Amino acid sequence: MLVIAGVALALWAVSCLTMVLLASRLPDGLMRQVAEFLPSCVTTARTLRRHPDVPRRAKIALLVAVVWVVSPIDLLPEFLPVIGPLDDVVAVILLLRYAARSIPREVVLAAWPSDPRLLLRLLGQDRTAPSAG
Repeated sequence: MLVIAGVALALWAVSCLTMVLLASRLPDGLMRQVAEFLPSCVTTARTLRRHPDVPRRAKIALLVAVVWVVSPIDLLPEFLPVIGPLDDVVAVILLLRYAARSIPREVVLAAWPSDPRLLLRLLGQDRTAPSAG
C-alpha cells in the first residue's frame, strides 16, 4: 500500500512539474495565464507570508491557500477532467481575495510573478484607492 501511495505521489509531482515547464513554453495569452494561475498563486502566497506589511489574519489565510493546493486530499479528486482542480482554484481565489483586502495593493502586485492583469481582475476594484467619479 505504501508503494502505491509513493508511486501516486511521485506521478502527481512529475505531472505538476511538467505542467509548470510546459506552461512556460506557451505563447502569451489566456492559455498561458490559466496554466500559470495556481503556481502564481502559491508563489504569491509564499512571498506575502514573509512580508512585514501583511497582517496576521491575512498570513493565516495565505497559509491555508498554500496547504489547500499542495494537499493531496481534495473535495473533488484531481483525476476528474476539468472539475478536478476546480476546488483548488476556488479555494485559492477566495482566500487570496480575503487576504488582499487587508494588504496594500502594491504589495500584492509586487508579489505576483506573472501578468498582473489576471490578478487585478481576480481582486476587483481597490476599495482603498480614491474613486474617479
